[in-house]
Amino acid sequence: MLTNPRSDRVKAVRALSRRSVRSRTGEFLAEGPQAVREAVVHRPDLVRDVYVTPEAAERHTDIVDAARAARLWVHDVSPEVLAAMCDTESPQGIAAVCRVLDVSLAAALADLPPDAIVCVLTNVRDPGNAGTVIRGADAAGADAVIVSDASVDVYNNKVVRSTVGSLWHLPIATGVPVPVILSALRERGITLLAADGAGQTLLHDVDLGRPHAWVMGNEAWGLEPEVREACDEVVRVPIYGHAESLNLAMAATVCLYASAEARRRRR
Repeated sequence: MLTNPRSDRVKAVRALSRRSVRSRTGEFLAEGPQAVREAVVHRPDLVRDVYVTPEAAERHTDIVDAARAARLWVHDVSPEVLAAMCDTESPQGIAAVCRVLDVSLAAALADLPPDAIVCVLTNVRDPGNAGTVIRGADAAGADAVIVSDASVDVYNNKVVRSTVGSLWHLPIATGVPVPVILSALRERGITLLAADGAGQTLLHDVDLGRPHAWVMGNEAWGLEPEVREACDEVVRVPIYGHAESLNLAMAATVCLYASAEARRRRR
């Protein structure tokens, strides 16, 4: 059992909370049972090490058994060691060091179905919002998520936790300039729908029967004018009550579920 919270191994794992270290090593930390379970089940090839406390090992035998069945390294650690590895105040007893999913834009768009649904994040800076949008895209059955180079690093610990395992369920291309994203989607015949409160088209009036991408903007200022102008339509979610607006994650989920429902009706 690893018991020294000041060991070199513990320091190396904790250092993954820094973007520079993640970029250099190509690794990141997934914390919590749901994130680790999904990594072990769906992408064991990307899991380098699993760290688990005795109490968590008893509580989550399915995760430990799946990790060992996949011949992954499972390390018993003390609660103090796990706390030193993680940046959450109350770690849930299990974490995994994983290799980043290096998905290119071309690969993410390679096998889109005829009724494709894509989610594009431009200038999204809040980790919780980015992770929640990825989770919502996964839940709605989106075919890919594309994250611009001006957005938060999707392997940020807070983003990974917010995805609750969805990070391993669908293609996610990162670090791509917005003009390149829009151009590549247009070349694939994907209609570009800008989600913005200034839109003249209401969500329930837009044609979601064609392959399309929802283009989402920054939490504070929304989409930049040139991005809106580059899209085919600017769509807004109607507000029926007295709320001023929906936040990014809520608006994205509403739009994606509208797309999912339109797809369900066609199929």
